[in-house]
Amino acid sequence: MPVTPAHAAYGPDQTVYLAVTSNSGPPTLLAEVTGTLAFDDGNRKFRYALRLCWGSGSYPQPNFYMTVNGTSTALSPTGAGTAAAPPGCQLYLSLYEGEYTHSTTLTNVTLYVTGGWFYPGQTYNSRTKSVTYDNPYN
Repeated sequence: MPVTPAHAAYGPDQTVYLAVTSNSGPPTLLAEVTGTLAFDDGNRKFRYALRLCWGSGSYPQPNFYMTVNGTSTALSPTGAGTAAAPPGCQLYLSLYEGEYTHSTTLTNVTLYVTGGWFYPGQTYNSRTKSVTYDNPYN
């Protein structure tokens, strides 16, 4: 009888929250990422289910990406459609769902969001914030 390889199991979902607000002029929500992220106990994969709010005071649409293990290589999350925008968000929520497998031990995932706004007048500003989630299995 052939031996079946062991499969890693995902741990509990970690709640994701990252908001970017303007830091000049009136405080304005530029972008907000919410959802969940989970690591597998084999230390090689993570999965995510995220929602990106395009803040009502932001232009253009926010930029959102991820990195693994503190590298500078950006991962673009996989789009999974849109949902109706709640108050404070423009047009719609961008939905992202997926799984990523890393070639070596996965220690952390960092999410980055950049939002832009005009203040004062036609002066363009942008701001980036990030949050890092550690793999609880290493």
